[in-house]
Amino acid sequence: MKKGNYKLGKTTKLKKKSIQERINAKQKTAITLQNPRKETKKNNPFLMKHKKNYYLGKQTKKWKLPTAIFLAGLFCLILFIPTMIVITFGDDKGNEATSQEKETDKSVELESSPFSVAVMRSDLDKVDNVPLETYVAGVVASEMPADFEMEALKAQALAARTYIVNYKLHGDITEEADVTDTVQHQVYKDETELQKLFGDEYEKKMNKIKEAVNATKGEVLTYKKDLITPAFFSTSNGFTENSEDYWENELPYLRSVESHWDEATPKFLNQETYSIEHVGKALATNLPNDTALSIEITRTDGKRVEQLTLNEDTFSGREVREKLKLRSSDFTIEQKDDHLIFTTKGYGHGIGMSQYGANGMAEEGKTYKDIVNYYYKDIEISTITDTAPALVVK
Repeated sequence: MKKGNYKLGKTTKLKKKSIQERINAKQKTAITLQNPRKETKKNNPFLMKHKKNYYLGKQTKKWKLPTAIFLAGLFCLILFIPTMIVITFGDDKGNEATSQEKETDKSVELESSPFSVAVMRSDLDKVDNVPLETYVAGVVASEMPADFEMEALKAQALAARTYIVNYKLHGDITEEADVTDTVQHQVYKDETELQKLFGDEYEKKMNKIKEAVNATKGEVLTYKKDLITPAFFSTSNGFTENSEDYWENELPYLRSVESHWDEATPKFLNQETYSIEHVGKALATNLPNDTALSIEITRTDGKRVEQLTLNEDTFSGREVREKLKLRSSDFTIEQKDDHLIFTTKGYGHGIGMSQYGANGMAEEGKTYKDIVNYYYKDIEISTITDTAPALVVK
């Protein structure tokens, strides 16, 4: 019994010791879990490893949020600034373009007219009663290129208005109409015809012409208080012509002047070739085909042909020009076998204002007043009210 009890007691003690050790270990673990900061790497390497990760995680969280906010803000800024630039400046350009479109689309209105012009429409066989300033605009659009300088268009408007006022006062007016719409008087086209002529640029070109007409509203050209005959033509040969050298009458304000601006224009030079037989028929003379012709030419102050002598027949420069439909009466003739080559300078009769010359002057900064005073000598710019009060009253 003693021996057995001894063994049992010993065993019991061992068990009690083992139980006590386990209890102590649990208590120690519980204390450690409750106070992880009291542990050391030496005492608990596992906990120290997790302790390091714990602090790293806390630091990562501490820096991750501000960095994310910064990057997000930077990204938004990069997108926001270009957008604002486009909105700000793009909107201005859009507004500017819209404004320009509105200005382009806005039609210029002509000033009121003191009377109307009865125009015989040759192709339509009818008479249109057209307000004066509307008529002037139609003549300018028909007689001068719309892309010419504004001051040249103004000069043309002044000439066109002077012509019709003078013609209504002193011209051969019929019961049906004041003038025709052809070169017999002044070429005139109405709105429908000009829309067809100008196409998509109708509004733009007519606005420009209307501005020129409005700028000279009611103005006419006079010489010693009388309205002048404001002759005009397309292109000079470098000079304009004295009126008596082409027409019969000598007019003091239609004198030959130098006009070098025309020389670089597209209508300055031209060449036509005719058979000798054709020339003989046109001039109503017999010209041999198989021999060299005798050609003699005299010229005017404006360097145009005054007289042409072919063999034994003499013709005026104007007669040759009109019968052969040459552009100008300034021409030279070269015979080549049974043909004659006519080389011309200029386009038109050459009297008064050269249109291309006027445009050249305008390009150099001259005003419409400078232009008309250059091509029409000793004239004044007057008003319809002063020169034609009878028409204004009507």
